[in-house]
Parts: sequence; structure tokens; C-alpha cells
Amino acid sequence: MASKFKSSATVIPIDQSVGTILAHDITEIRPGQFKGPAFKKGHIIREEDVPHLKRVGKEHLYVLHLEPGEIHEDDAAFRLASVLAGKGVFFDPHPSEGKIQLKASHRGLFKVDVAALTRINLVPDISCSARHTNSVVEKEDVICGVRAVPLIIDEENLQAAENIVLAVDDFFSVKPFLALRCGIVITGNDVFSGLIDDKFAPIIRKKLQSYGCSIMGIAFAPDDRDRIASEINRFLQTGAEMIVVAGGMSVDPDDITRVAIADAGAEDVVYGTPVLPGAMFLYGRFGDVPVMGLPACVLFFRATVLDLILPRVLAGELITREDLAAMAHGGLCLECEPCHFPQCSFGK
Repeated sequence: MASKFKSSATVIPIDQSVGTILAHDITEIRPGQFKGPAFKKGHIIREEDVPHLKRVGKEHLYVLHLEPGEIHEDDAAFRLASVLAGKGVFFDPHPSEGKIQLKASHRGLFKVDVAALTRINLVPDISCSARHTNSVVEKEDVICGVRAVPLIIDEENLQAAENIVLAVDDFFSVKPFLALRCGIVITGNDVFSGLIDDKFAPIIRKKLQSYGCSIMGIAFAPDDRDRIASEINRFLQTGAEMIVVAGGMSVDPDDITRVAIADAGAEDVVYGTPVLPGAMFLYGRFGDVPVMGLPACVLFFRATVLDLILPRVLAGELITREDLAAMAHGGLCLECEPCHFPQCSFGK
């Protein structure tokens, strides 16, 4: 659908201009104070604008008239924002130069239907840009900017864009994080026996508590399948809503943690990811209770697969093999010094 510019412009007296659309910028000069546009092209004249226009010396205005089937950029932006704003998303209903920003209503996981976002930007005269899907956002963070590109767009194009949004569930949404009760199991003979100090627990505790999770307790177990499974089940029996197991996740013969997680009854277990660092990560479930097995990389890198998966788990998502495979694109940490995560390409 190509754009059709049928709107005409005409000169009218100031006193007849309320509700009309400026066809050009109106410059205001206040010596020593200000020089610039008092009103910009596309502005819709309001009653309170008339005295201001007269003060800058205007008696007549060059204004646009919309033909049937044409939509002003501000109205187009408002209509688009109205259908784009899903759960956990809000916007200021007053466009600025034809653009509206959508924002997060609360902290959470920002979700985008990426394929639909591409389709909407194939519609002529529509621009819709967003953060990456699965980004962690704070309350009132800007998550999207939407606008009509020209001053006037065709109703057909606008409707085409609206239909794309309405055809999918939650084009944009922000999922709140669940503040889960977590049990942590640290495995390994050396830590269990006290030969070395545990380094996992402080890191895991800090990451979980940053999302509002509470720590039920931290258990230590040797490299013994039954002992590890027993500690996991003890947390489950006392009301754990998430289990985190650290250590013993590699493929060495004495690394039996992932087998112990299966022994404890985990279902839908997926082991191994195309994310570096984080290749030996495990995810599974005990009914509705998620379990994550953390490899040693969590000890040595600020950002790992845990930082990409944890927000999704706390947003209530079930992680599949397909989800992990899709993370290969952007799953390579460049180990920058200093680390700028999440303001970098990792996980994007």
C-alpha cells in the first residue's frame, strides 16, 4: 500500500484556525532570550494558542486540510499505542511530534512478539522500535517508541498495522517477577568436607535477592547421588518454590549432580546450552517448582547463562530445549573489561 498525499493547504485567518493543522513551523524571536519554533509543523491549533500566535505577529496561517482516508500523525500514534500497550505497559496519551513512548508499569520481563514487530515495520509510513525481548525493565522504563513517519498517513496503512497487532496475543507486555522461596544446594566433596571455602552461595544469594526472592536455606552435600537428592527433596517438602543446585555439573565421572537432580524426580530436564559462559547449565521442574543446575562459570564471570535464564524463570516461563537453542544468537559473552552487562550484546 503506497502512501497517497492528497491533503491540501490553505491560508485562513487566525481567529478561524482552532482545530486546524499547521502546514509549517512558526518561528518566535525574543531578543536575548529565545529564537526557535513556537509551534511546529503538524501542530493542531488550540483555543489557547491563538493569543500566542497573535503575539508573534501572525494574522493568517497556512494550514492543512485532511481528505477522507487521511490521518494526522498524532492521531495515528495514539491509535497504534492503544493497541500495542499490553499487560504491564502504559503510555502518555499526548504525542510529541507524532511519537508516543510506551513504558513499563512495573519492574519485570519485557516481552516482544519479534516476528510481528518485523511485520508492522513493513507497513508503509509506520515506525515501531523496541527494546530486546526478554529484557529486564524497571518501572516507567521506556520500552518502545511508535510513530507515523510522515505528517499525514493513509487510514489503510494505519489499519493494516493495527490488524497485525490485534492478531497476536500481547504484542508488548511486561511480566512481573515472582518472589519465590528458594532452596540452595551446594555440592562437592571438597566444599562439604571443608577443604575449600564455598564461593557459590554468596553469588547465588545476591542474584536471587536482587529479584526479591527469599532464601529458605543453604545445604551442602558431597558428591553422592542419594545425599544430593535427599537435600533437594527436603527443600521441596518444606515448601520451596525454586531449587538452585550448584557444582558437579560437568561431564567428569565424579560430577553426578545432574543425575542426582533426576533421581530427586525432576521432569523435562534440559542439560547443555549454546551460551558461553554457561554450556553446562541445567533446567528442569519438580511439578511447578523450577530447578536450575549451575556450572562453575557462575563463580568466575559476572554475566553467565544464569543471568539470562533466571529472569525468565521468575517471570513464570517454562524453559524448553528450543528456548535454549534460540539463545545461541547473541549467546557469546565477549568478556569485556570492564563488564557492561546488561548494556551489551550478550543475550540479545
